[in-house]
Amino acid sequence: MAILAAMAVPHPPIILPDVGQGEEQKIAKTTAAYREVMHRAAALEPDTIVITSPHATMYSDYFHISPGKKAMGDFSAFRAPEVQIEVEYDDVFAKKLADACAAEDLPAGFLGEREPSLDHGTMIPLYFLQPELKKPVKIVRIGLSGLSADVHYRLGELIKKTSDELGRRTVFIASGDLSHKLKEDGPYGFAKEGPVFDKEITKDLGHADFLAMLTIAPDLAEGAAECGLRSFWIMAGALDRQDVRGELLSYEGTFGVGYGVAYLQPTGEDEARDIGHQLAAKEKEAIQAIREKEDSYVHLARLSLETFVRSHVMLPLPKDLPEELQDRRAGCFVSIKKDGRLRGCIGTLAPGRRNLAEEIICNAVAAGMHDPRFPQVTPEELGRLVYDVDVLSEPEPIDSPKQLDVKRYGVIVQNGDRRGVLLPDLAGVDTVEQQIDIARRKGNIGAREKYTLWRFEVTRHV
Repeated sequence: MAILAAMAVPHPPIILPDVGQGEEQKIAKTTAAYREVMHRAAALEPDTIVITSPHATMYSDYFHISPGKKAMGDFSAFRAPEVQIEVEYDDVFAKKLADACAAEDLPAGFLGEREPSLDHGTMIPLYFLQPELKKPVKIVRIGLSGLSADVHYRLGELIKKTSDELGRRTVFIASGDLSHKLKEDGPYGFAKEGPVFDKEITKDLGHADFLAMLTIAPDLAEGAAECGLRSFWIMAGALDRQDVRGELLSYEGTFGVGYGVAYLQPTGEDEARDIGHQLAAKEKEAIQAIREKEDSYVHLARLSLETFVRSHVMLPLPKDLPEELQDRRAGCFVSIKKDGRLRGCIGTLAPGRRNLAEEIICNAVAAGMHDPRFPQVTPEELGRLVYDVDVLSEPEPIDSPKQLDVKRYGVIVQNGDRRGVLLPDLAGVDTVEQQIDIARRKGNIGAREKYTLWRFEVTRHV
């Protein structure tokens, strides 16, 4: 059977009276909405509950499906060990889902379980659901990943397919808080992206606008320090090609963290809501628009990496390059992004090649293949990569941080042979103090160690 219903719910431990000790009354609307959606879910008499949680086992490149027959957990971490949740897993569903993922070459399965106990992102929804149930249900618990929106969506599609093939009456619970940066006096402080993200995501949930939710700006989501977006992406996939009626029952940000409760009810098949295909088409159009605007610097960087990844040889110097690339020598950085997130960045502060063209060619390959923070770029990724090329002025020493400007100047923090570099005008770097601190840590320079500062300007090609 298709997914009977889905819901997006938060998981604040303070919502439990044993944890909140009266503070839970400040989010009474969230509690009431929680009870309502779980009452609706129980009325559907499901066989299986699929829960995705940001606090289950999580990997950057793999979805972990909890193995075994059963699990339990408690709220000892929140000073309420007496509150316990126990579940029976739907191991047949989980095994069939893992097999379906393997057949589709989607990285998901039972490997790498770090903590078999239930996490609070799973237990809090069950705390509200279990008293409402008319019969016992089995659970499938799935962690999130650092993979792209389309991969999360595809996992949701396979959850739907598995439910259909097994004939399960399935309800999907997407556990996840919204922004963690709504108030200066909140536990995580305030960021301007926080309220903006929450406004957008609650609107998308309330209108079941999955395409908007899947294409939300990565910088916005990261700046907001959100928690549940990937859960919602999987949920969207589980409702693929369904006409869906969305309802936002509540939203509160009392404690500086966004809590939204939404209920999504499929009302029938709708082939026009093939959101996965629409997402792929939208991403392809966006990449094509970027390609059409590339200047010679960015085009050279892309051509260099694509040539190396496909043929394992360096790109020969093209003959039709502008004179400034052939005659000028300068340091440069090549940055690569995928789905709005950094995929690699390598550069040189001073020229080491015969000309700027060769500098770009070599640094593009290094950014894609030798950045120690990331795996090597694969041929399958090339069509989704976006490139920036920053050409550097000659660095100059400065006497004080007052001579820096995060928008105009990059910074070099140096102690002996150790050196950290940060480019200017980066998302999320708003102050000189942040800029110096990040560069210092990149250079493995301690907070109490002395260092010298250098600044440089860049010409950015995007």
